[in-house]
Parts: sequence; structure tokens; C-alpha cells
Amino acid sequence: SIPGLAQSSVFLLALHLLQGSSASFVQLNGNGYEGVIVAIDPAVPEDETLITEIKDMVTTASTFLFEATEKRFFFKSVSILIPENWKNITQYKRPKQESYKHADVIVAPPTLPGRDEPYTKQFTQCEEKGEYIHFTPDFVLGKKQDEFGPSGRAFVHEWAHLRWGVFDEYNDDERFYSASSKKIEATRCSTGITGTNGVYKCQGVICITQRCKIDANTKLYEKDCQFFPDKYQTEKTSIMFMQGINSIIEFCNEKNHNREAPCLQNKMCNSRSTWEVISSSEDFKGTVPIAAPPPPPVFTLLKISERTVCLVLDKSESMKVRSPSTINYNRLNRMNQAVKYFLLQTIENGSWVGIVDFDTTAHIRSKLIQIKSNSERRKLLESLPTEASGGISICSGIESVIKEIYPQVDGSEIMLVVAGEDKNIRNCMDKVKQSGAIIHSLAFGPNADPAVTEMSSITGGMHTYASDQAESKGLTDTLRTFGLGSTHLPQHSLQLESKRLTLRSNPWMNGTVIIDSTAGKDTFCLITWDKQSPGISLWDPSGTPTGNFTMDEGAKMAYLSIPGTAKVGVWTYSLQAKANPETLTITVNSRAANSAVPPITVNAKMNRDTNTFPSPMIVYAEILQGFIPILGANVTAFIESNNGKVEVLELLDNGAGADSFKNDGVYSRYFTAYQDNGNYSLKVQASGNTKTVMRSLRHLPNRGTYIPGWVVNGNPPIPESDEDTRTNLESFTRIASGGVFVISNVSKLPLPDLYPPSQIRDLEATSGEDEIRITWTAPGDDFDVGKVQQYIIRISGSILDLRDNFDDALQVNTSDLSPNEANTKETFAFKPGNISEENTTHIFIAIQSVDKSNLTSKVSSIAQVALFIPEADYSPGKNYPNPRGRISETSLSVFR
Repeated sequence: SIPGLAQSSVFLLALHLLQGSSASFVQLNGNGYEGVIVAIDPAVPEDETLITEIKDMVTTASTFLFEATEKRFFFKSVSILIPENWKNITQYKRPKQESYKHADVIVAPPTLPGRDEPYTKQFTQCEEKGEYIHFTPDFVLGKKQDEFGPSGRAFVHEWAHLRWGVFDEYNDDERFYSASSKKIEATRCSTGITGTNGVYKCQGVICITQRCKIDANTKLYEKDCQFFPDKYQTEKTSIMFMQGINSIIEFCNEKNHNREAPCLQNKMCNSRSTWEVISSSEDFKGTVPIAAPPPPPVFTLLKISERTVCLVLDKSESMKVRSPSTINYNRLNRMNQAVKYFLLQTIENGSWVGIVDFDTTAHIRSKLIQIKSNSERRKLLESLPTEASGGISICSGIESVIKEIYPQVDGSEIMLVVAGEDKNIRNCMDKVKQSGAIIHSLAFGPNADPAVTEMSSITGGMHTYASDQAESKGLTDTLRTFGLGSTHLPQHSLQLESKRLTLRSNPWMNGTVIIDSTAGKDTFCLITWDKQSPGISLWDPSGTPTGNFTMDEGAKMAYLSIPGTAKVGVWTYSLQAKANPETLTITVNSRAANSAVPPITVNAKMNRDTNTFPSPMIVYAEILQGFIPILGANVTAFIESNNGKVEVLELLDNGAGADSFKNDGVYSRYFTAYQDNGNYSLKVQASGNTKTVMRSLRHLPNRGTYIPGWVVNGNPPIPESDEDTRTNLESFTRIASGGVFVISNVSKLPLPDLYPPSQIRDLEATSGEDEIRITWTAPGDDFDVGKVQQYIIRISGSILDLRDNFDDALQVNTSDLSPNEANTKETFAFKPGNISEENTTHIFIAIQSVDKSNLTSKVSSIAQVALFIPEADYSPGKNYPNPRGRISETSLSVFR
């Protein structure tokens, strides 16, 4: 097991399902944010003080936010989700659509012991919303104020990440830079913030400070040098640099923004200030400042209760439609296979489950039964529809659940599977919205009513699509995703294998499934076929044949439940088709082996739910153990269109192309291969080899600035360590469904080249005796696919001139530079020539890529090499030559 990885550290994350910013219920009403959800992790010990402190934090943050945004924004209404395992109190209400996956803020134990920094899960582009904010209980309780400042201020810092897609104005990887003033400056905004540069070292109880030494290669301060702020400041900006400084009450704007600093805000947002980005947001455009102070936030306390789910299943004529080629889609049987799988393995013990089917009228097949053992599961299997016929009335199915099955509708779930169109579905739309039920919907085939998507959207449910193609695996995978719900992680279902194959000349379907040590409990294997039951063989890691599969010939499926915890290692299966052609599927699920050790999880999403051609989209997959990122995995996305065509993409965590941050456990890729208008579904497969996969234990990006102490009378504090520590991980496999997205306006006509190369964001440079060597990740002809035609490299003695006037800068001869395929490493060396600027201390370098259609990328990030050592400034921001804060080697006391 991994020290400090509590079971809770992945709970809310798994529930979040990476539905992304679209999952948030936050709306701006006037100037106030409504629908903010703060969720407390079930593993947080019960403490009513925590609720009080959450209220205080949000209330303080609301006032601070209002002033920081020039009297524009405040928090109007906030729901606090209380864990099911906390005791009942009369003022706790039952949630309606509010759930963990919609949480804007989660309060959960730290990533690792001692890691109490507040941070925002943010892996999208500038101006795009983040996923959620993570606070630890100790942070909320005020125990970490010395390190991060008051919690209300830190909340505003994180809210700016989450809501407006801005980034930090410090950089732990590049703490210093060579400024146009010819001095070494600390990376900060604004430069009016004063402090001391120094190295603080302790041996035993004796601590000394030393002057920073200059690195011979970079001509900047060495790695262990830090900027320590003075405790007493007058500068007002910026909240995205160091929110804990008392004088800071504003975001950097166009006038005072430090465009030279190598901070993430400059790199990700094209050197725009945070206030410029905020000012261009839809929030800002839709509001005007208000004179009166805002009212305090209104809080609602909601307590999670036992899960209640009703399956509402279409059994109309649409469920037995045949294709023009007379191939039977057999939708009813495919639906029943998926539902049986859901009932046998996915839905967790303790849940209440009912079943309704419908044609022109609804039929209650099973009222709510609480699942306590396999006997309840088997009883529910008897309630599935066996014949498809008649018209369709979706409203009758939903209304029967609301009226006749649910004793209390608020927060209860409906899982709707539908294949046909229903002209009357909008008749119950308002009633559904007001009911408090959450509707997850699965559209089966191309003719499913599009209004069901809207129904899921307005109730906070998930929506996805399953095609009729033989190779499609969407139905089983989707019901599994719906089934994850709000389960506590030890019961959370993990998918290890999901494969569907149509066999013709070769009757064999062979493969392996890896069971790693974090999974293996309640392992369940499902096999389905279309015509005739296949031969089935399964061997455990030691080569021993295992299992007597239960054969359900009527449903054309066989399943095996491995008791206890399955043996860790590589399991091997072999299926032999007995018909030609034949379509076979195999699905393997499991649960966490140990409730104290969070399992490896994979979550997938697109960057938006709807899109218009030709705008590109981005696929994201996040691999974690707890909150710890998993690096070095092989991740593949399968994107299936309406017509069953599948696009396969390798996702990368290389910080290039669509991937915002290297080695953050989020694997990304652009998607532009649009086939048709309509629904597309996403599935992601991830695997890790024990020789290459590892956990990253370094601090997460996009977090509140750590303030280990203050310079008081020249005394600096103890710096925070952020070593990029990694630990090895065993081999694993995981499958994740990323839901459905909709594309419109796809043209059938031949089109010109629409997509330029992606921007290079990882340009690095080193200098030798008489040449400069640069490296970067190659972009592609179309974003991150293919090969560019050429590179344009330019240099300047001024970072601002290079950034603002790239086309006028000195061009480097690249006639012997031949571009490589996208996502490979490029290297090029050149002699710098003459830079005309006087007293130039550094040469700044940038690249622009050009494709075969002469489309150009954005100008790259800027790299630099030093010509000679610039002036050291040990007390930046101070205008006297020998500041009393200058560091000397002496023993000192630390002020906190």
C-alpha cells in the first residue's frame, strides 16, 4: 500500500466522472453565483465545525471576490453536501439534482500526508473552466493559514482558476528570469512586490541563510534559491501570485501585469493579464458593477442518503427494428444483456432498485427492492421485458416511477433506455424538471428521440448513445457508467476489459486481462454472443483452468463471478465461435481489493458536449490512484460516430499539442476526424507496464501559493520542497466510457486544409561555446497529427519585442532542418549571429510552424540562453542600494 493514500482520496474523484465544467450547476444571476456545491468526502471525520468553517470561508470569499472584481461578482447561494455516514440532523435536506459529480469544491483528505495546499483541477486551455477545487479539512479549519493565507482569499484564487480559466503568476519550475532591466528578477506579478532572494539551509537546529549563487549555464540563480516576500507590503496585485499577502486585493491588469515573467498565466494565455482574461469572460460581459454591498451567501445543507434507482426500459416496436440489409439489430436482447450485467455486478449493495418498461403505456415490473445479496439481484432479473411491440410513450414510463414507485423523488435516479421517437415527450418535460429526479438516458440507434438528451441535461443526469453496429460495445459500458452513481469507492466498479469482435474466417477470440493488486474483489466476467454459445476457456495467472460459467441461453450470455479476491497477474481467455459469422463480446469488471488502498482509476471526457464543424475538439483521459497522477501509461481513445465508424487516437501526457501540462496524469489529443453530423461516443482504454508506469508525487499545478513564512527584519522563512519524486507502479489495464457528444454542420463537400499546426509550448534552449541548441516536441500538419512543412525560428535580445513583433525579429537559417512526425522530439543547433540590442544579457528564441497549405501556428513559448551574468538583485522591488534585508550567512530565527 501507499502511505497516506486513504480510500477517500479517490472517492469524490471517481464520482466526478470527469464530466468537466459542463457538470457544474453554477449560474450567474445578476451579479451573484447561484448553485455552488461544496461536497464533503465521506472519509472526513464527522465535525460540525467543518460546516461552520465552510460557511465562514465562503462568506469571507464573497466579500473579497466582490471587491477584487470591481464590485461585480459575489456568492449568492451555496449547497453543502453532507456525507451519508454523518448523523442525521433536522436541518439537513435531501439533495435533488445536487451530487458529488457536480461538486465545484470538494473537501477531502490531502493527496499525501502534509499536502494541504488548496488547488484546482485544471487541465484545459486558457479561458476554459476547470474541473473542481480541492480543499483539505485542516485547510478549511484554518490550521494552514500561515502557509496559504486566510481561506477566503485562497478560495478566490482557486475560483479564478475554476470559473475563468486563468493560471498562476508564480512558477516553481522557473522561479527567476532575466528582466529587461538587466537584473535577475523573481517570477511574480506585479514586480512591485518586495522581498529577499536567498537560500535557507538547516542542519539540526541551526539554520543559516546564504546568498543565491548564479548557475554557470543558465546565468540565473541556482535551483535552491527562492524569493521570500516581505511581510509588510503596499502593492495591491496580484491575487494569482500570492493571495496571502495582506495588501493584495486585486488581479493584475493590463497596466501592471508582468509580461516578462515565465509564469503559467503568460505561457497559457498569450501574456494577457488575469484581469484581461476575466474581463473577456461571459460572466463579465453579462454584468455591470453594483453600488450596494452584496448580501451574505445563503447556505443549504444537503445530506446524501441511500441510492434509489429505477430502470425505465423501452419495449416498443423500435426495439426490434431491422436494418435495410435485414440484419436483426436485436436491440431488446442487447438491452437485456446490459441490464442483467448492471444488476448482477455494477449496482452496489444497499441500493434500492425498481424496474418499469413501456410501450404506449407503462408497466411496473418490480417496485423498489433493496439489494442486500445475490438473491435480490436474481429476483430483479426476472422482471425484464421479453417481447418488443406497440407504440411508444416515454412520459408514461417516467411518470409511473415518479407517481407510483418513489416514496420521495428528490435525488432519486431514473435510467432511461430508449430507441424510438415520441412526439409527446415534451408534454412531461416541465413535470420532470420539477420532480427532483435525476434522469440518465441512453439513446439506442439513430432514431432515438433527441429530447431525451435535453431531459438528462435539465435534471443533472448523464446522456450517451449506443449504435446498432455489431462492433459497438456502448450499451453495456454506458449502463455501467450510469451505475457508478455515488458509490463509495470500495464498492465502485472498475472495468478491466471490454472487447467486441465479429468473427468470420477465424473462429477464435483470444486475449488477456491484467488484475493488479489494487483491484480483484468481486471480479465478474460477462460473455455474449449473437447466434450460438461459444466455447469458453479461462486460465488464472498460474495457468490453472478456472470457473464454471453460468449459461443464459435465452439472453445469449454467460457469466462468471470469481469469489473473494482474484489472483493478481495476467489472466488468459480463449473464446471459440460456433457460428460463422458470429459476434462475441467479453467484459470484465472488478472492485477495489482493499478499502484502505484506492484503486487505479481512469476517467474520460471531451472538452465540450456539443460542437460545430470545423471547430476542433480535445479528448482527455485522467489516470489516478487517489489524487496521485499516474505517468507513463499507454492510453487509446475510441471515438464512434452514428454510423459505427471508429476513430482511434493515441492520447499523450507530453505537454504538447492539446496536452496542457506534461506529466500531470491527464492524457490528451485533438480530434478533428468528423464523419457525420449527430452523436459520437467516447471510450478510453489505458494500460500500464510495470517497467514504465509510475506515480508522480510532486505537488499539483494550479494551487494557492505556499507562504512558508515572511521576511521580517531581513529574516527569510523555510522554503517548501517540491521534488519531482516518482514511485514505480505495477502493470494494469482499465476501460472508461467518456459519454456522448454531438457534432453539427459537417460538410460532405471537399474542403481546403482547415487546421494549422499546434503551438509549440515546450521550447527549451542551452548554449555552448559558439552555438545555441534548442529542443521541442514536433507539432503536426493538422494540430498534433502529421508533419509540418517547415519551421521559422527567430531570435531577439528582448522577450517583449520577440513576442509582440515576431515577424520583425532576426530569422535563423533553417534550410538544413527537416521536420519530424508530430509528437517526436526535435533538436536544432545554430550560431546566434549578431544581436543589435546594447547590453543584451540573454537571447530569446521562438518558433512558428508552417504546414503544406502555408497555414501557420501560433508563436511558440519563448526560450532563452544567457550571454553573460546579469546583475544580481538580492532584494527585488527595493530601490535602495544596500537594503537591510540583504542576506548574509548567519544564524537566525524564523517568523511565522
